[in-house]
Amino acid sequence: MKKNLFIVIALLLLFTGCAQEYNRVYKSTNYSYKYEFAKECFANGKYSFAVPLLQDLVTIQKGTDNAQECLYMLAMSEYRLKDYEAASETFKKYYQTYPNGDYAEMASFYIGQSLYAGTPEPRLDQTPTVAAIAAFQDYLDVYPDGKMKGTAQQRLFELQDKLIRKEFLNAKLYYNLGSYFGNCTNGGNNYEACIITAENALNDFPYTPLREDFAILVMKSKFELAQMSVEKKKIQRYQDAEDECYGFINEYPDSKERETAEKYIEKCKAYTKE
Repeated sequence: MKKNLFIVIALLLLFTGCAQEYNRVYKSTNYSYKYEFAKECFANGKYSFAVPLLQDLVTIQKGTDNAQECLYMLAMSEYRLKDYEAASETFKKYYQTYPNGDYAEMASFYIGQSLYAGTPEPRLDQTPTVAAIAAFQDYLDVYPDGKMKGTAQQRLFELQDKLIRKEFLNAKLYYNLGSYFGNCTNGGNNYEACIITAENALNDFPYTPLREDFAILVMKSKFELAQMSVEKKKIQRYQDAEDECYGFINEYPDSKERETAEKYIEKCKAYTKE
């Protein structure tokens, strides 16, 4: 018990000593010493200590040989602390200030990487995802053979997958809402919104693994839309639904929804032959 108490006291004294030293460095006007201390904190993974020092040094060291290293270490420290929004802005500042600097390529990559790390799950707004895609594309355009090329390309695939899943969730929501808001007699409903959303997604991402899932939503929505239509629109919409079902069976002959498509075709024919 006493041994543990001594250890705790020793750690407290050590921490207090370190804190006092850090405060002295932070308040010091010996900027060379502050710079070396900040580098040591960064090298030892003490990013929360490094950030305040580097924020101070970025301004003080502007125009010196150490300026770009301070800015890059600041950006990387923010990234390691998972302050991704701040990191992306600092990496961007570095790249804009030193486009030919020693760390320009990595700064360009980490603009995208920081945005990527902060992207939300697919059900949420994907504005950050779009920004991350643009950043990685910029990196690949400027550094087509860059050292982080493979990672950047993989990140692009992952981010595009997140966008397509967002579109799928949107289309599915429209389908589930059905005629809850509006109907065919007053200018459209959620089935039409589902069809438009799904078809646009398939045009934008034709090779998505969710292609069949989108096709199912389009097929079902067109059939439901036909059923709910006013009389003057029913024949055309049943014909559209029937064509969609045939196209679906042709593209996905082994689909779990083939039986559904065949039932829809029978119902469509029953109406269009009247």
